[in-house]
Amino acid sequence: MVILALAFAVWFFVTPSGTSVRYRLADAIITTQHRDYAKYLIGKEGLEARVAAYAEQFKDMGEEKDTHEIALPADAPHEDETTASEPLTSIEEVDGKGYHGYLLTVSDPTKIRLVVPEKAGKGEKVPSMVKRTGAIAGVNAGGFADPNWQGNGFQPIGLVITQGKIYYNGLGKNSSTQIVGLDNNGKMIAGHYSIKELMDLGISEAVSFEPRIIVNGKGLIKNHANGWGIAPRTVMGQRADGKILFLIIDGRQIGYSIGADLYDCQQIMLEHGAVIAANLDGGSSTVLVKEGGELVNKPSSKGEGGRYLPTAFLVFNDPASVDVPNVWAGLTSKDIDPSKW
Repeated sequence: MVILALAFAVWFFVTPSGTSVRYRLADAIITTQHRDYAKYLIGKEGLEARVAAYAEQFKDMGEEKDTHEIALPADAPHEDETTASEPLTSIEEVDGKGYHGYLLTVSDPTKIRLVVPEKAGKGEKVPSMVKRTGAIAGVNAGGFADPNWQGNGFQPIGLVITQGKIYYNGLGKNSSTQIVGLDNNGKMIAGHYSIKELMDLGISEAVSFEPRIIVNGKGLIKNHANGWGIAPRTVMGQRADGKILFLIIDGRQIGYSIGADLYDCQQIMLEHGAVIAANLDGGSSTVLVKEGGELVNKPSSKGEGGRYLPTAFLVFNDPASVDVPNVWAGLTSKDIDPSKW
């Protein structure tokens, strides 16, 4: 046993293959509320360097200009019976090594709208948002301030935009951010943009999150080692025909699904025809809900129905008819306490 333990220690801390596994384990821990524990695998300086390196990498991944074009359903010159009868949403299961998840396909990207909580003071669970608004389906969207991973889900990170209007601007002195969303024509926008650039592009629905993992039809993550660890994931992408893909991967549940890294997600999206894709908030926020507020996946959050969140991408037959009041209107930063319930 001693010899085996010594052999494992040498492999784990000295050899290239062991180091690769060690860093992947550290990456998985970094995505949880126990980030500091990663220092026991790669050291405190290694942890700080790893986080800084990912931040720089994610920034670089958002810089390339996106030139993809889409064909919307209304653009089709001759609509046959198959196209006409195509459902607005469809869900299929996806499986891979150590993970299980779902792929939600939305045939018309103009039917997607960002929804925010109904009441000030705390976020709202996605099943509640879907049921309250009569949506067909919904997934979690942007990140939020989360003190000690016990936050109330009410303070978004960065920007929140719906129907072309800025509902929340938490950029401070920064004039730009990594964005994930849609323009007025249903074209997905993801990457690093200033507010002015977004408005010039006709942004309609958007949240701040990163990184963008596919642009102009090519993946930006080279391998699993750069995949930012194994965790529950939510990813948004778009095909050349305009269809939106939402990938939801469950995780942190031994015997069911451990989770996936961003390289896994990138490859799934590429296999399903995505020409652009970006990461959304994952971890215990990852959730997929269908009509009536029914959960499809198995969130890793403790509470039933997922976490309280500030934003969700919802699908509607008529999104323009849905009333989404700005719950942050008139509030200042002093009025928002992300730790107070």
